[in-house]
Amino acid sequence: MSKFSILFSAILLAAGSTAALAQAPTDAQIASIVVTANQVDIDAGKYAERHAHAADVKAFAKQMVTDHTGVNKQAAALATKLKLTPQDNPTSQSLKQGGVDTQKRLDALKGAAFDKAYIDREVDYHAQVIDAIDKTLIPNAQNAELKDLLVKYRPAFVGHLEHAKQIQAKLAK
Repeated sequence: MSKFSILFSAILLAAGSTAALAQAPTDAQIASIVVTANQVDIDAGKYAERHAHAADVKAFAKQMVTDHTGVNKQAAALATKLKLTPQDNPTSQSLKQGGVDTQKRLDALKGAAFDKAYIDREVDYHAQVIDAIDKTLIPNAQNAELKDLLVKYRPAFVGHLEHAKQIQAKLAK
């Protein structure tokens, strides 16, 4: 298991465990987690677009930027409509720090090593995000429209995971 996966698993375990939290995340906290998780992947995608070696890795990174930007626009529009201000919380803060730490690790890599590390991170990241959507975010969302947004975009995250796994398999050859 990668360092990122271990860190992110700990973050999501803390976010998803009602025993670890005084209470389940609020809609404002969920909104912050969603926006932050998307922004972390947007930032990683932009970085990978500039530094990836393989064309399919660059194309995947570009797709992550486009798709996650779209989700964040929808989430921001919904938050505005609902007069819901995303509330920073330990999970969103940890996601931000995880993004910074990932970029530092990727900074040291070039060529095929960079491509592999980025795609491995994307596989881990999307698997963990889907787990958080299923076990924490959807079950705890109180607003029906927020819950619907999470349900609506879940298949896109699954598609990203499957696409990343395909690239990962090609890179392993």
